[in-house]
Amino acid sequence: MTPPYRIAVVGCAGRMGRMNLAAIHAAEGCVIAGGTDQPGSAAVGSDIGLLIGGKTLGVTVGDDPVALFAEADAVIDFTTPAASRRHAELAAQAEVVYVVGTTGLSDQDQVFIDKAAIQTVVVQAANMSLGVNLLQVVTEQVARALDADYDIEIVEMHHRHKVDAPSGTALMLGEAAAKGRGVKLADVARKSREGQVGARPRGEIGFATLRGGDVPGEHSVIFATEGERVVLSHKAGTREIFAKGAVKAAVWGRGKPAGLYSMRDVLGLTD
Repeated sequence: MTPPYRIAVVGCAGRMGRMNLAAIHAAEGCVIAGGTDQPGSAAVGSDIGLLIGGKTLGVTVGDDPVALFAEADAVIDFTTPAASRRHAELAAQAEVVYVVGTTGLSDQDQVFIDKAAIQTVVVQAANMSLGVNLLQVVTEQVARALDADYDIEIVEMHHRHKVDAPSGTALMLGEAAAKGRGVKLADVARKSREGQVGARPRGEIGFATLRGGDVPGEHSVIFATEGERVVLSHKAGTREIFAKGAVKAAVWGRGKPAGLYSMRDVLGLTD
């Protein structure tokens, strides 16, 4: 009989952390290996089952990620760039499947993720939902089919608490559009406009960021030219889709060789 797959969550008391715990608890063949939150958090010491509105599970929230990584087969991380640096190192040392959905990572932060992938399985995505990853594929295909006479604008909206902008998903879609065009996003991106900015340059990929309320995430990629617009959109109605995707990624990574993977790999959408 195959033993249950033990998945843990860092930052387990936050909005996404709780969603991830609930998704693990509901997944067949998986159990919650544990969870951590920041030292001093009111959640530390409490039973994880209570965090997800259920009965006690006999697993308590800790504040030591070293011990957590040692106990798990896989760890899901939707925390902060600074925390994910440390978590990536621990994942490499413990050789556990590391699923990272943290956004707002700098190039220096990414170095830690890339190093971890040399020693263990890392699944990284700015967005874990099936729909968004399909949107990424379609965006690349449409950008490849339509020339630079079609202006590309990416519009995203999230809840008022989101701290990074543009969203990681918007940047992911921008990268897909740039790949389809055969250019580097850094060379053509315009992430904000204010004042007398002049006419829009040909080939620019623009971003517009909206924040407010409790919106889990809405993204549109607009291809606009004289006389027509093509609009590709995705709207998330609940964060549960991200948590289900993260658990799917964790399970998919079991037994895979070390390397850096994406949700496109998990979903079989790679070329």
